Amino acid sequence: MASAEYEAYYRVIRCIPKGRVMTYGDVAIAAGRPGNARRVGYALHALKDERVPWWRVVNAGGGISIRGGFGEGAEQQRDLLELEGVELIGAGRLRLADYRYVPNPSKQSRGTQGKDRVRRRGDRPGAT
Repeated sequence: MASAEYEAYYRVIRCIPKGRVMTYGDVAIAAGRPGNARRVGYALHALKDERVPWWRVVNAGGGISIRGGFGEGAEQQRDLLELEGVELIGAGRLRLADYRYVPNPSKQSRGTQGKDRVRRRGDRPGAT
């Protein structure tokens, strides 16, 4: 069984819609643990639950991560993201401005039924 901290990260990751991504830092913030991006990576490395869409978590530069060693995980992540319609550019990178998912903070912290927001190209931070 995963720790309460890891479960908090997994809950956030399960909420990422298909075709969208969050960074490790985004997940940590949404889980109420800002500054713990590396811990999100540790949690994903320890992940045993196949229902958690780990492939939707990328690094701060929009790069896919390596899971399973020897590049196999990166290839698997690339394939899964592409199946969801995410277009990768260059060496396994995506445009965060196009695919980054930003959950509604009030929904995360207060459990309200506010609408989640997907940031798309041209969105201004803080605009609704």
